[in-house]
Amino acid sequence: MELSIVIVNWNTRELILRCLDHLLGLDLPAPWEAWVVDNGSEDGSARAIRAAFPQVNLVENGRNLGFARANNQALERSRGNYLLLLNSDCFPEPGAIPSLREAMIRDPRVGIAGGGLLHPDGRRQHAFGAAPTLATELLHKGLLQLLAPLRFPSKRKNPQAPMEVETVLGAFLMVRREAFLQVGGLDEGYFFFLEETDWCLRMRRAGWKVLHVPGARAVHLQGKSAALDLAGARVEFYRSRYRFFSIHRGAVSLALLRWGLLARGLVNCVSSGVLGGIPGAGWESWRRRHDVDRAILLWHLKGCPEGWGLDRSPS
Repeated sequence: MELSIVIVNWNTRELILRCLDHLLGLDLPAPWEAWVVDNGSEDGSARAIRAAFPQVNLVENGRNLGFARANNQALERSRGNYLLLLNSDCFPEPGAIPSLREAMIRDPRVGIAGGGLLHPDGRRQHAFGAAPTLATELLHKGLLQLLAPLRFPSKRKNPQAPMEVETVLGAFLMVRREAFLQVGGLDEGYFFFLEETDWCLRMRRAGWKVLHVPGARAVHLQGKSAALDLAGARVEFYRSRYRFFSIHRGAVSLALLRWGLLARGLVNCVSSGVLGGIPGAGWESWRRRHDVDRAILLWHLKGCPEGWGLDRSPS
């Protein structure tokens, strides 16, 4: 088996069906297989996949096990020499998947390769970057990119050739089986967010390269699963950062991050509350934002309890 494509789905039935139909229309390295792990969806996703795409390997979880654990379920059962992680809202352009594979074939020390990500209107998204530090989390990213563009690359940078980077996004990411077997799968302690960043860091520490391949492009609708529960997704966003810092940055940096983000959360909550109380253009948007800001602040004030975040209960 040359290629295994792994997609995790959670309540995005129409998108996963579109994604699978899109993949079948591409010229992919043969032979290849597709794996879909359904994380306890309640929108009939699994039933629809079985009916429309019986050739797809489907893993059905009774509840939401998180992005890392669900991907690992398929990765461990897959047979491909190259393993592609693909979001259900991500649609590779023709030739993009072969381009990722060819870049890895050219350099056998590349363990992970990620492609370029585009908005539907063609604007570039962030597809690669630096691993989180106190600077990236507490300072304005635009300022960091201006002062140290090599250390903190921006999506405004438009590389023309594959380049080695610290991290790539997991929406459209290929991993070499040899690297996967050596380093292991995604850290299942991450439920949602930063699992691919942690993976890239572990790969690099094990001697593998992480590569951004700009010519391998995919349209990414971005954040469709997270949009189903914005407050819960933001809790997972911060929880993943605290886990990353606890593992890779040390206790002092973790403590400084917590206090810094708590202070920022207080400012955000007050600001959105004031703006949400002024009738006018954007009023409803600010009120919705305030609801999320308030939930995040309360979660921090309660000591970041485990019971908050995206639904992990049995369905």
